[in-house]
Amino acid sequence: MDVSVATAEETDGLRRVPMSYEEWLALPEKPKVEWVDGEAVFHRSGSPDHQDAAANLLILLRQSLTGVKVYPEVAVRLPRNRVRIPDLLVTERRPEGHHVIEPPLLMVEVLSPSTRTEDLFRKSLEYAAGGVGQYWIVDRRLHSIDVLGNEDGEWSVVLLHLDEETPSGEVAVGEHGVVPLDLAAVLGG
Repeated sequence: MDVSVATAEETDGLRRVPMSYEEWLALPEKPKVEWVDGEAVFHRSGSPDHQDAAANLLILLRQSLTGVKVYPEVAVRLPRNRVRIPDLLVTERRPEGHHVIEPPLLMVEVLSPSTRTEDLFRKSLEYAAGGVGQYWIVDRRLHSIDVLGNEDGEWSVVLLHLDEETPSGEVAVGEHGVVPLDLAAVLGG
């Protein structure tokens, strides 16, 4: 499928192209493309700082948690006709196909200028409604990390907020362990 067609719409630095789920499945695995309400949502690749923060968290999650799988950029089926690809996710078992079907224990988004609105507003609501246990938001611009807890389909609990005044803390992920977080270590500062 030609994704440079005139029907593509670009908002917030994201390119949206109408296509069926079957057409979306036939796309090559790169670039990062989500599927939302009959549109493929194309993302730019992350900057080196973005990738460093995601890699630092990937290593930390794998070292700190037991009995789970930690994946970068794996597709997750969500309610209401959506497939999202978070920067990281933690699930109790390996998915049987290309998509994670069961709600992940946690999902992480490292905010970028081109995806900031999508990650903070659209994806946040979809992740909560989809039963994701925790949502970790890494904001390199504000030098902060927020860990939100899902309660009845809403992010109603702030499990941890790190910033320059409170640069370290820890988060329990169910019975799988506690993740010690240090803002400078995650952001590479």
